[in-house]
Amino acid sequence: MSRKFFMSALILLMSVTLVLTGCGAKKEPKEALKSAAVTALNMDSYVSESQIKITDLKLEGESSPEMGVVFSMLKDAEINLTQVYQKEPMQSEASLEVKLTGDFSTTITLQFVTTKDKIYVKIPSIPFLPLPEKAVGKFLELDLKELAEYSGEEFDPDLLDTEKTQKFVAEIANVILSEYDNDKFIKDIDPKDIELPEGFKAKQVVQFYVTNDTVKEAISILLQEALPKVLDIIAKDEYRAMMQLTPEDIEEAKKGLEEMDQNELQTTLDEMQRYLTINQFNMNTAIDKDNYPSYQEMNMDVAFSDPDTKEKIQLALQMKSQFTSINQKPTFSIGIPTDVMTMDEFLQEMNALGY
Repeated sequence: MSRKFFMSALILLMSVTLVLTGCGAKKEPKEALKSAAVTALNMDSYVSESQIKITDLKLEGESSPEMGVVFSMLKDAEINLTQVYQKEPMQSEASLEVKLTGDFSTTITLQFVTTKDKIYVKIPSIPFLPLPEKAVGKFLELDLKELAEYSGEEFDPDLLDTEKTQKFVAEIANVILSEYDNDKFIKDIDPKDIELPEGFKAKQVVQFYVTNDTVKEAISILLQEALPKVLDIIAKDEYRAMMQLTPEDIEEAKKGLEEMDQNELQTTLDEMQRYLTINQFNMNTAIDKDNYPSYQEMNMDVAFSDPDTKEKIQLALQMKSQFTSINQKPTFSIGIPTDVMTMDEFLQEMNALGY
């Protein structure tokens, strides 16, 4: 496929990534989202369940056999993530399940435990990636301070400061949402119009949406209006250090935006519309009675087509995420692992297998 084709895909994915950082008496839609994002900072503990499911994936036109295998594996693929979190003392555990289909149909499950200074990863059994028998089922213990020393850097505990991360995300969500027009991108929808989790009662459901007619404007707003303000937030000392950026990095990024040729940008966006078709793109945030954005779903159905080569990719997926047990005493099913293996021990076992 052509370079322009992939540039169109990259621009769309970048805009989706930034928009999705926004968290979710009835309020004006945009203000309801901002308020819910602030309230989310008060979540000291929770259980979250998320699912991403590819509902349609097609490749039309000439392609290699390898690409055919990849598309076969990803079609109907499903990712499920369950997380239990508490703020003090900092502890979280997560279970990630990846279901692949096609000729290489398999399910891979990964488990993670995070504390203030360590990460534990359960070594999985993967059919097409043989791992040492002595390692499978044990938790790989990663001491973050030691890892930083090995790489010649100083460990920054802010990297695992969830409270600071939540505040950072809320600030970014606020400035991005502020740039988008209520009448064109954000609206209230009837809770009956979406499939809410059983027993969930929504005080308000707000939808952020982009259509084929507004995608050019949406990306233009993101690049020209929102991103400069996002960089101002990242430039704050506490966030810049957390992201391990220097003042020079921020200035270079700002300079790049300032020097962006507006005519070239508009030409690129016009060209993008030759390749990209948005059949559906929306993000629904359901706000509960306590003003928490407790449920979100994203629906995306897009097509990338190259008019010159006639190649076309159709992609549709749905993402769902729900928070429960907010600020209740969490129950950790894994706990702090004791059957552990250090990185040195793991590497010795890998070397013994010839890796």
